[in-house]
Amino acid sequence: MTTSRDLWSVFNRTQENLLRGGLPGRSASGRRQRTRPVQGIDNDICLNRALWMLADGLRQLKA
Repeated sequence: MTTSRDLWSVFNRTQENLLRGGLPGRSASGRRQRTRPVQGIDNDICLNRALWMLADGLRQLKA
């Protein structure tokens, strides 16, 4: 299965992964940890708004 690399497809994959949680990472002290899923509608809206602003900024840079 091939994945699209256009801005809209990357935006959707990022949004899905962030909302679902489980992404690996490291804490400030270097300990391994995973992200938690977004559960509240307020956090979901805030995250979507921030992602949209980031995607729009990237779109403007490309234009």
